[in-house]
Amino acid sequence: MKSFRLTPLFFRRVHKWVGLILGLQFLLWALSGSVMALLDKDKVGGHGGGMSHAHPLPAGDYAALAGLPNGEPVNGLVLRDLGARAVYEVHSPKGIRLVDATSGAQIRVDQDMAREIASMMNEAPIRAVSVLSRPNLEARDFEGPMWRVDFADEENSSAYVSLDTARFLVMRGDTWRTWDFFWMLHNMDYLNRKSFNHPLIIFVAFGALWLSGTGFYLLFKSFSRADFRWLRRRRKPVVITRDAT
Repeated sequence: MKSFRLTPLFFRRVHKWVGLILGLQFLLWALSGSVMALLDKDKVGGHGGGMSHAHPLPAGDYAALAGLPNGEPVNGLVLRDLGARAVYEVHSPKGIRLVDATSGAQIRVDQDMAREIASMMNEAPIRAVSVLSRPNLEARDFEGPMWRVDFADEENSSAYVSLDTARFLVMRGDTWRTWDFFWMLHNMDYLNRKSFNHPLIIFVAFGALWLSGTGFYLLFKSFSRADFRWLRRRRKPVVITRDAT
């Protein structure tokens, strides 16, 4: 039975194939990094529209706070604006509900309200409105159900509005979607596109470290003293002779 030995030839063969596999990922890193750097950062931000979602609270008498909980425990209460009117955002173990701050009436975040809030962030015509029971990849930084409002503009922008709080969450466009695709290639998180310390990239990082170590080892094994013999050679003196006349 032939014994297994860790010879330079073995390392050279493994180094070749590991270098080929990791080299493809190095190309993807270089390509994705270059594309992300070349994209317009303002369009990548995806917040366009230039309009503010915040408005001053209107003056007047507000509904009594004692009548808001309706017998249920309240964990938090926020007075804020919703377009041009003031609302209470009531947080309880059952979830979040909105109450008109002046009349005390319950507020339902329906499609019309989602369109109104999204239009504050983008003046383009609205193409479609849909409801999401959970966040998609574009709105992965947020939680809970939400409205998606699609606009008919150059960026094919989509605004996301919370179904519980009616808060504007984020705006995404085609430039951001392009950036996000190359971001996925760059951090190698092909499922969630948000983590840079998952097992796959850690494995590739250690593979790159091993490749560097074996390359350094093979560098010394690829040379011999004979290759550097020319450094020890001394130039012979040049003797100039003249003919006697």
